[in-house]
Amino acid sequence: MEFNDPKIVAEICCNHQGDLSIAKKMIKTVAEGKATVVKFQKRNNKEFLTDNQYEAPHPNKMHSFGEPYGLHREFLEFTIAQHDELKIYAESLGIIYSSSVFDISSAKDIISINPEYIKVPSACNNNFKMLKYLRDNYKGGVHISFGMTTKLEEEEIVQIFEEKNQAHRLVLYACTSGYPVPFKDVCLLEITRLRKTFLDRVDKIGFSGHHHGIAVDVAAYTLGAEWFERHFTLDRTWKGTDQVFSLEPTGMRKLARDLRATKRSLTYKNEDILDIEKPNGGYEKYKEE
Repeated sequence: MEFNDPKIVAEICCNHQGDLSIAKKMIKTVAEGKATVVKFQKRNNKEFLTDNQYEAPHPNKMHSFGEPYGLHREFLEFTIAQHDELKIYAESLGIIYSSSVFDISSAKDIISINPEYIKVPSACNNNFKMLKYLRDNYKGGVHISFGMTTKLEEEEIVQIFEEKNQAHRLVLYACTSGYPVPFKDVCLLEITRLRKTFLDRVDKIGFSGHHHGIAVDVAAYTLGAEWFERHFTLDRTWKGTDQVFSLEPTGMRKLARDLRATKRSLTYKNEDILDIEKPNGGYEKYKEE
């Protein structure tokens, strides 16, 4: 197996609490921590949510930024002009900007600022109309999470892009859609299955994790994942349902460090006894005798 450089995605999601200045501070922090990508989310809430979902109360009052739930989501939403500002700021710091899209209107908005890639979250990967719009109207990479997805649906998703010879733009993520996910449900061997099933048809395989800690990600890399998406926050005690399972700055920095160290370590010895070994263990002494 060839081990390429791991790509580390800091998923900011809604952890910015609707505050552009916090979002920029998060970008600066993950850039300093050597992540590859900082990723946001874009929704047209009237389009993405049903009327009942929009008007329902927030299920967890302590994390609500407004009532009903639709207004909570509106409070956390950045305009496309703000997304463009965040993209420009990220690129000025040498980090890639991306965004998940949850509906066609949001896909159109994010396409308009032309990021390097656009993410389709697990909750929307069966929105085939949106997938076809991305396929036909956007030229960058399309990354898709496979949480809550049957094997038949996975095949249908890839075939949508194969219909127009565009599957080479896909990165598929092994994912379990729990928040957080206990280790017994991380199911890392899904990475192996996705590689076996799709790697000769798509670009890369990734891993989108909602677990605690960073040890699992190193194992995911050795199984062949190349993209690693983890939620990020500046403070897990902040208001918001995603904060508790997000990595803080030290965790994100260590994740990037450990994945890259693992990449450097996955080699064979280029000679039987390395230079670093020769002063140790009496090698030269016994060789002379």
